[in-house]
Amino acid sequence: MLDTKFDAASVEPRTSAAWEAAGAFKAGAGADEGAETFTIVIPPPNVTGSLHMGHALNNTLQDVLVRLMRMRGRDVLWQPGLDHAGIATQMVVERQLAERKEPGRRDIGRAAFIDKVWQWKAESGGTIVNQLKRLGASCDWSRERFTMDEGLSKAVAKVFVQLYRDGLIYKDKRLVNWDPKLLTAISDLEVVPTEVKGHLWHFRYPLADGATYAAPTGLDEKGNPTGYEMRDYIVVATTRPETMLGDSAVAVHPDDPRYSALVKSGAKVRLPLVGRLIPIIADEYSDPEKGTGAVKITPAHDFNDFEVGRRHDLPKINVMDVEARIVLDGNEDFLTGVPVSDELAATTAALHGMERFAARRKIVEMMEALGLLETIEPHVHMVPHGDRGGVPIEPFLTDQWYVDAHELAKPAIAAVREGRTNFVPKNWEKTYFEWMENIQPWCVSRQLWWGHQIPAWYGPDGKVFVAETEEQAIGEALAHYVTTGMFSDEEARALANDPERCAIFLSRDEDVLDTWFSSALWPFSTLGWPEETPELARYYQTDVLITGFDIIFFWVARMMMMGLHFMKDADGNPVEPFHTVYIHALVRDEKGAKMSKSKGNVIDPLQLIDEYGADALRFTLTAMAAQGRDIKLAPARVAGYRNFGTKLWNAVRFSQMNGCARVAGFDPSAVSETINRWVLAEVGKAGAAITEALDSYRFNDAAGAAYAFVWNGFCDWYLELAKPILSGEDGPAKAETQATCAHVIDEILKLLHPFMPFITEELWAETGRTGPARESLLVLARWPEHEAIASPAADEINWLIALINEIRSVRAEMGVAPATQVPLVLVGANAATTGWLATHEAAIRRLARVSEVSTADVAPAQSAQIVIGEATACLPLAGVVDLAAENARLAKELAKLDDEIGRIDKKLGNESFVARAPEEVVEAERDKREGYAERRVKVAEALARLG
Repeated sequence: MLDTKFDAASVEPRTSAAWEAAGAFKAGAGADEGAETFTIVIPPPNVTGSLHMGHALNNTLQDVLVRLMRMRGRDVLWQPGLDHAGIATQMVVERQLAERKEPGRRDIGRAAFIDKVWQWKAESGGTIVNQLKRLGASCDWSRERFTMDEGLSKAVAKVFVQLYRDGLIYKDKRLVNWDPKLLTAISDLEVVPTEVKGHLWHFRYPLADGATYAAPTGLDEKGNPTGYEMRDYIVVATTRPETMLGDSAVAVHPDDPRYSALVKSGAKVRLPLVGRLIPIIADEYSDPEKGTGAVKITPAHDFNDFEVGRRHDLPKINVMDVEARIVLDGNEDFLTGVPVSDELAATTAALHGMERFAARRKIVEMMEALGLLETIEPHVHMVPHGDRGGVPIEPFLTDQWYVDAHELAKPAIAAVREGRTNFVPKNWEKTYFEWMENIQPWCVSRQLWWGHQIPAWYGPDGKVFVAETEEQAIGEALAHYVTTGMFSDEEARALANDPERCAIFLSRDEDVLDTWFSSALWPFSTLGWPEETPELARYYQTDVLITGFDIIFFWVARMMMMGLHFMKDADGNPVEPFHTVYIHALVRDEKGAKMSKSKGNVIDPLQLIDEYGADALRFTLTAMAAQGRDIKLAPARVAGYRNFGTKLWNAVRFSQMNGCARVAGFDPSAVSETINRWVLAEVGKAGAAITEALDSYRFNDAAGAAYAFVWNGFCDWYLELAKPILSGEDGPAKAETQATCAHVIDEILKLLHPFMPFITEELWAETGRTGPARESLLVLARWPEHEAIASPAADEINWLIALINEIRSVRAEMGVAPATQVPLVLVGANAATTGWLATHEAAIRRLARVSEVSTADVAPAQSAQIVIGEATACLPLAGVVDLAAENARLAKELAKLDDEIGRIDKKLGNESFVARAPEEVVEAERDKREGYAERRVKVAEALARLG
């Protein structure tokens, strides 16, 4: 007999151990002979990470599909692994060294530091793996990979070299997101736009060579100039005065009449503080409606300006170093074309070596002293910050390695356009195309020590040799320098045999690759590529990728590009890494706000597992995972689904107490009792609905169908209607009902297992103690392949349930006291319905609290009426409730609901409110309206019944 309650804390680790001992999660476990494969690669969490709610949702949805397919007899591989997380891991280890008062990274050198990182990984890295196991993730943990392990490192080197030889990787000087604290380029994903209260400084840039133009002195109501004055300067505005030292042009719009003469004449301005003459150029980047219509162009310090500079062939003048300090003295780019002057000397003396924000203040001070500061405006704007370093990012001109993403994107775009890879929901394809069709070169180098060091070596003359290994690079370099005459054959052979001399002669690029580079290879590198392994041949192409929308660009698109470039079928045609990409939504707090530590609204999934159990959390996330809709999570929802587990546990315990045990050879098609035929039809209908929903990635619909049948169909109705039989005398009806109940419980445990694996596995074991021996753990049992079949028994019992539910609803709406019994009169019933009424009169009287049951041709006066099929069920309420008062109450409530709905509609119809209010506030108003609308339907129905 089951214990009185399910103890998740003791059952979960015991069940996990049983699964592991049985090898239940290993690739191919329990698969049918000749089965098709089903492969999912886990989005590799950071080795530094711990389980957050996004991980919990992402991995729960993957596990639901994996468990489903394993039970369907497929050859399943859920490939796990971890990402080495370059910046995050390096920061963790550096922080650890500081806390232990040990020498820092630069003190101990690169090799020793890398050893420290590997030591940290062995001791502390990968905590999240055990947390995923607590969630119930059924990955093949025996195949766990790491993006820095030997096999994946080999794959990374091969891909880099091949792309380089294909002309798709190159080195270039471009702007990057530079973190002056961490001293490395970072990806867009690691940049956090942060609202800052700053200023907009308006500076006067003097025109050179006595040039002037007519500037408007004011505007009328229509925006036309009211007068003009001749000016010998142009006013530009900037939020970053420190970058003006690198200005190489002033841009105006081609159609702006104020500056057309200056552009045509080739006029220039003299850059204050520097003396550099810079052109006035016409470019559509300048907005004539904004400010003075003139903008400073600093190609080396702004991404938009960089593109303007490329269009007009402007010099790119970097005036900062890697720590974002001003560099003027000896800066050739800065000094080229600038005449020597006292002004330049004073600027260099005042600013060289100064930190960027101190330099900003000093430059404003110097411009004001020169009379060139026109105005200062308060200005709230978004400033990009590094998510790890926490300081403002500096657009920085530097040499980096780039991938030609534009070329690689072409087949990846075609794969989605032609339907070989599909996004679910479909609307995310638009996001994918917008990114891919406007893709920029992908900067893949990072100025870190932890990561895949770029496989490029430089000779004494700067020539680069890209090779998979140092030995190959040395061989290529020596062959080259023998050809050019630098070395003789004999000298080359001597060098080849002397690694120390070679290391001096040939130096390796110090940068490492962006972590997204190695994770882009994840679907095939984890299967053993570049080796032609059996796993690669068996499990590639993978099936569905489940991930968040925020990494469509950074991971999904790059996996598509790399997979199509490197993976080919037997005929040499490119093969996509997956046929489906399921994009899940965000998990927000219960008010719809995005979770963040600063808001203090982060919900820890591990705490929820501790309090409610993993099954409750999993079912909550699945039940709320509607396509395209964010999840508003409240702990109360998890508590509610824990109650669902308790309901199931108690139902199984009740069945045990009533002698419901599995019977060998039980044949569902042979049952004769109406209630048993009904429940078998209903479990079939539920199974078909769950399967169809999961095959369509409608996780919430699948969970909803499971919940509705188990809670309502089985627990509330079948067991309730079966009670008289189960508590009655022994006989064929009782034996059949006991066997049917046990059979349906087995079906329920199978259907619920992908969502709630721990409680279902425990119940499977407990109910298996009687009757025929179980053939396997539930995790490897076969999924019930149900079809929704129409059944006369189903029609009969569904009619009974609908009648009782409607009577209960009317009683509640009309305020009939629970202890008060009312008569039921059925009007217009046909012969079949009349027969059902007679058969189930006892159940109706008991469950609907009805005093008597009868039929009539005409509805009794003052009765609430319910349409059930072809008949009308009437509840005479005269003397039971005050009908006039109830009518007035309902009418008043209806009017109040109409007012509330109208008020919200007016608010949501206000474009300004929707645009400016926080997203969670707008969403809360929509939710309130939905609740009011649902209530209005019920009130209107109650009024109609009184009518």
